[in-house]
Amino acid sequence: MSVWAVLVAAGRGDRLGLDRPKAFAPLRGRPLLAESLERLDGCEWVDAIVVAAPVGWEEPAILLAEELGVGKVSACSPGGQSRADSVRLALAEVPDDAAVVLVHDAARPALPADVVGRVLAPLREGWDGAVPALPFADTIKRVREEAVVETLDREELVAVQTPQAFVASVLRQAFAGDVAGASDCATLVERQGGRVKVVRGDRRLQKVTTPEDLEAIASFL
Repeated sequence: MSVWAVLVAAGRGDRLGLDRPKAFAPLRGRPLLAESLERLDGCEWVDAIVVAAPVGWEEPAILLAEELGVGKVSACSPGGQSRADSVRLALAEVPDDAAVVLVHDAARPALPADVVGRVLAPLREGWDGAVPALPFADTIKRVREEAVVETLDREELVAVQTPQAFVASVLRQAFAGDVAGASDCATLVERQGGRVKVVRGDRRLQKVTTPEDLEAIASFL
């Protein structure tokens, strides 16, 4: 089956305190985006890549891919007002004959190849999508105005990561409607009644939000 990857790299990264978007934050001497580009390009299951870049940074993203020798990048689309908008714009660059779309955040650069295999496998079993996730080690409480409202059963809760894989037609249908409030692609597929399987995630898929995160992730590379 034809697998196209959408690499979401349009975040501003305000909490990093830099003069450039998050995708171009320095990670071990090169842009953060470089790590995900190389890993997706080297993944045997990925046929092509569409990059959702920060507005105005499309050309630098393409030039970076060329400098790295990443040959699977097919297009680079501008980011939208939200993550969901960025994915929708990138999906327009994915051909109609694509069987599967793999959506990954460049903010999670330490992408192990085996996680890609784990999220793709359920699609061959009839699932509409699959997401990697990790269990919570801490007690989770629902809080409202600084007061504890409820203690949740952590056995039924997981922290979801990317990459997330979907049957292409199912994902397109999910993004054809209202995308407001969707923090990940699986949310939209679930709203349409899609069946999404949870597979084992990886602690190396930590998301870059702060300068401390960059330091921690550098230790995974």
